[in-house]
Amino acid sequence: MLPTPSTSHVDITRIYEPAEDSFLLLDTLSSEAETQFLTQRFAGRQPIGHQDEPNPSPLVIEVGSGSGVVLAFVTAHAHAILGRADIIALGTDVNTFACKATEQTVAQACQATKVKDVDGSGFLLAAMSADLTGPVRDGVVDLLIFNPPYVPSPAVPQLQYPKPETMISDTERISRTFEADSHLLQLSYDGGVDGIEVTNRLLERLPDLLNLARGAAYILLCAQNKPAEVMQRVRGWGDGWSVAAVGHSGKKAGWEKLQIIRIWRG
Repeated sequence: MLPTPSTSHVDITRIYEPAEDSFLLLDTLSSEAETQFLTQRFAGRQPIGHQDEPNPSPLVIEVGSGSGVVLAFVTAHAHAILGRADIIALGTDVNTFACKATEQTVAQACQATKVKDVDGSGFLLAAMSADLTGPVRDGVVDLLIFNPPYVPSPAVPQLQYPKPETMISDTERISRTFEADSHLLQLSYDGGVDGIEVTNRLLERLPDLLNLARGAAYILLCAQNKPAEVMQRVRGWGDGWSVAAVGHSGKKAGWEKLQIIRIWRG
């Protein structure tokens, strides 16, 4: 079993704390079936034109990286999960505190593997403050991981950007800080109608975002997100797209409470 990265440094008053959904992603990505799939996809050689060339270093992106526990797990154990250690990792999050936490979590996890003389870790390019995959070019993502805001809510909270503070009292400053921190946490779990609005935004871009030759995505859903409908939509993309449920957290009242789907071509 691969060790889980430490997140003891993460400020859970501002950043989503690793929970059942996070650990389901870790278990799924490190399962025998998925490591076999990923190793076959990324560790070998792929035909480019008429020549058999080595696969370039895979770009692994976690959207909404939060504490960084998932991205750190994949980066630190890149060789064990993808069959190669030369991955380039990138995190995005609308929460700047989460971006800083992600960078620290990944750095600590990679250092821990080196201390144990198991240098199978990749390289963290950055943890960017961004709305989903806004700054990322189409066609460059090899592996995308998304633990979205999936809790049904009346609406998706609006992004808020801090404004320069004028002369305000300490009491008002504390109140503003509490409200801002609460809003950051709300952004991490409120998914709008059926909890699927944020995920839908990502799905709309996903076919263009993924590398057509080897791109794959792991997306977490809950029962209220209607996973069967999401999977049917992906199958409707055509052009060789495939989707499968590859992880779940067990059943509650006949429903799989949490589910991870894998989307890929070929």
